[in-house]
Amino acid sequence: MTPAKKIRVAVNGYGVIGKRVADAVALQDDMELAGVADISADWRPRMATQKGYRLFAATSDHAEAMRNTGLDVAGNLDDLLEASDLVVDCTPKRIAAVNVDIYRQRGIKFIVQGGEKHEVTGHSFVAESTFASALNRDSTRVVSCNTTSIVRTLTALKQAGLLRRARGTLLRRATDPWESHLGGIMNTLVPEPEIPSHQGPDAQSVDPDLDVVTMAVKVPETLAHLHYWSVQLTRPASREEVLDAFAASSRIALIRMDAGFTAINAVKELMADLGRPHDNLYEVALWSDMLKVQGDELFYAYMVDNQAIVIPETVDAIRALCGVIARAEDSIARTDAALGIGLLTETLGQR
Repeated sequence: MTPAKKIRVAVNGYGVIGKRVADAVALQDDMELAGVADISADWRPRMATQKGYRLFAATSDHAEAMRNTGLDVAGNLDDLLEASDLVVDCTPKRIAAVNVDIYRQRGIKFIVQGGEKHEVTGHSFVAESTFASALNRDSTRVVSCNTTSIVRTLTALKQAGLLRRARGTLLRRATDPWESHLGGIMNTLVPEPEIPSHQGPDAQSVDPDLDVVTMAVKVPETLAHLHYWSVQLTRPASREEVLDAFAASSRIALIRMDAGFTAINAVKELMADLGRPHDNLYEVALWSDMLKVQGDELFYAYMVDNQAIVIPETVDAIRALCGVIARAEDSIARTDAALGIGLLTETLGQR
């Protein structure tokens, strides 16, 4: 594949992540959305066809059922893969595990999401950490929303020479907003039963050198996750030095309590005001005025949009696997420009 040729991308699974990946791919000037595949015949795939995306069915049986409801179905998954250079699998993990065998048999590059184990691909991806090691691979796993935020923030400190060890407590949203009628929790908190919670070891699958331990509790809300971190630095540092380290990443946005961002719903409202699709917060939203440094100890908190943070990482992973851009910073800049990442920091202008 030459750099001048657009990467033909298939998206398998048009749910919470899949529809966002499809929208993001369609915005890239070096990519072409070959189509989306799904099994549903309800309102969701209709949104894909309204956007002009080619719709495919997972199987011939699903294609017949979808056509019977009036959906315009271009073919099945095999047809979509035939017309693509790479597939991003956004299906549920039990389905994705089966699909991986199909992709390998077809010899097509593929990306899976954080619900899969590291061993499925042997590589875990966060752009600022593992872009180079993903170059020209056959597959990678874009890690979960929480793990992405952990690696982003700790990598920023590590690149500044400040990170020794990190301990984090995660307040996890109960379920995705659109599924809140199906489950979730009310009037209780549910601790993850083991320490460390799974996010810490998952971050180490991206960067084995991270000394990180996480604890997590599920809370009765669906907007986003909230993290609190206690970090031992390599040496005593100033607050400004730490803020400079975080500000060096375009995907960490500094927000302030005294500017009205006193809760996560206010940040989501800002995303709507900015015209972000689906109110997406692609960045880690980190409270700069809450951040404290005491000698070599650092304390901070941030918000994670569980539905959006992995989208720019997925776009960068596509470029890495296809080898069309060699440097992480070049792909990140290109993705950021297409998705409007960085405009949040410019809008706020806060430290």
